[in-house]
Amino acid sequence: MRKALRLRRLSRPRDDRYLFVPLDHSVSDGPVVPRDRWPDLIRSVVVGGADAIIVHKGRVRTIDPHLLAGCALVVHLSAGTAHAADANAKVLVGEVEEALRLGADAVSVHVNVGSDTEARQLADLGVVAGACDAWNVPLVAMVYPRGPRVADPHDPALLSHVVNIAVDLGADIVKTNLALPAERMAEVVASCPIPVLVAGGPADGGCVVDRARASMAAGCAGLAVGRRVFTAPSPVALVAELAAVVHVDRHPDPHPDLVHAVATAAP
Repeated sequence: MRKALRLRRLSRPRDDRYLFVPLDHSVSDGPVVPRDRWPDLIRSVVVGGADAIIVHKGRVRTIDPHLLAGCALVVHLSAGTAHAADANAKVLVGEVEEALRLGADAVSVHVNVGSDTEARQLADLGVVAGACDAWNVPLVAMVYPRGPRVADPHDPALLSHVVNIAVDLGADIVKTNLALPAERMAEVVASCPIPVLVAGGPADGGCVVDRARASMAAGCAGLAVGRRVFTAPSPVALVAELAAVVHVDRHPDPHPDLVHAVATAAP
């Protein structure tokens, strides 16, 4: 029951659809935004209508809790950098208990299927899933076909395989690539008994809103868009537009009560 309550918090309108904004890129690639812009970025994401942000445990301590009014917190437990000998390798750098002490509503783990360290990453996912069950914490699995043995990371059959790995190892929500052509993402969704979220894609991957519409039309439960948001000219406008696509009855303009709550948060 407690896990079900936490899962409900991950969808602000309680419609079982999700717009997550991952901001964990500072470990893999470097700073997301300069230090003085970080509070404004969080405000923009919350006011725009994101259901949750995803950050690493240390980064949580830099966020004024008032800024997360109405927005869930997911603590990411995996890490690796672009400078490593194997940039697809991910290791655990946190525990479920730590995330709970920080006020997390859920945790997330990254697995690259097809990488040289796939076995270790699968084992880590299984360990975290066990801890999540013990503590009644939702688990978001970010599972991608990525590595030297992957010919087509957008192949629907391969994506169906990786999302079901997440199911079998205990995840509650899975994030992965969009199939190409996009309409074939429906096959991936049909294969998977847990909610499927689509990643935002590369910065040069075309219109992210069109990608969002295609994903939702294929039956996905939502989106996890990070880089496309924090590099956007207006993050708040983009998040609002994406929220309107994910939550079909939500007006793209941020709700005035939420704008006031965040605008008056402690500096």
